[in-house]
Amino acid sequence: MRVFVTGATGNIGTAVVDDLIAAGHQVLGLCRTEAKAAALAAAGAEICRGSLQDVESLNQAVARADAVIHLAFNHDFSAFAANCEDDRRVILALGAALAGTGRPLVVTSGTPIANTVPGEPAREGNAIHGAAVHPRAASEEAAAVIAAAGVNVSVVRLPQVHDPVTQGLITPMIAIYREKGVCAYIGDGLNRWPAAHRLDVARLYRLVVERAEPGAAYHAVAEPGVPLRDIARTIGQRLNLPVTAIDPQEAQGFFGWLAMFAGHDMPASSAITREKLGWQPTGPSLLADLERLRIA
Repeated sequence: MRVFVTGATGNIGTAVVDDLIAAGHQVLGLCRTEAKAAALAAAGAEICRGSLQDVESLNQAVARADAVIHLAFNHDFSAFAANCEDDRRVILALGAALAGTGRPLVVTSGTPIANTVPGEPAREGNAIHGAAVHPRAASEEAAAVIAAAGVNVSVVRLPQVHDPVTQGLITPMIAIYREKGVCAYIGDGLNRWPAAHRLDVARLYRLVVERAEPGAAYHAVAEPGVPLRDIARTIGQRLNLPVTAIDPQEAQGFFGWLAMFAGHDMPASSAITREKLGWQPTGPSLLADLERLRIA
């Protein structure tokens, strides 16, 4: 297949591109800058110059592809809700370009939108929170709209995706720890964050686009839930910083915008995903990657 990938030069996207090419697929990668285009071309991908805001460039790329993986997302979490609404618009545009073709589209969401039963892991078949409760659900709401119009769309929900360089929401949390000089968690710190290594996640995207199952939701989860206390302690050891518990009322002052996530219990299961696709994560654990955290 020739697969059009948005976000092809991002942390997950570069791994997805490599995995697709290694499996014999062709890749058309969306790219805005010359520097990133050179790296993408060196990986063996064809370059599509354009941006998510340029609907015409998206339409042209979709027309040349057998399938689409939409990974691009603005990770400025201080404007999280607005960025999620931008993603809604992009998915609707991709859906319009794919209408009537039967070609698969894989979009991206997050496992917390399926944490609808307190204390229980998010599961692939759970009802989901709406965007009014969890902004990231905007992506799946858009997917539902285009699915109703006949587009073959499926969803990959992400946990904290990690390697020794980046770890999802944990990366900005590390920056906060450095700034504050202390690694904090809220209350007993037993709230859980699911995780998966980026290479395992990349392989899952390939399996999903190859299967092309309309309406399916998949969880890219290797570890169902790592306690935030363990995350803070591991980072503290690596950065040689003290580790402390803070009260919930202190969370906003310490974490800032990240407080909306830092105290949440967000375990997730990937049992259905593994059964359907034969996906078995093999990469290092989140804490193992944090123990190898690169220190500037």
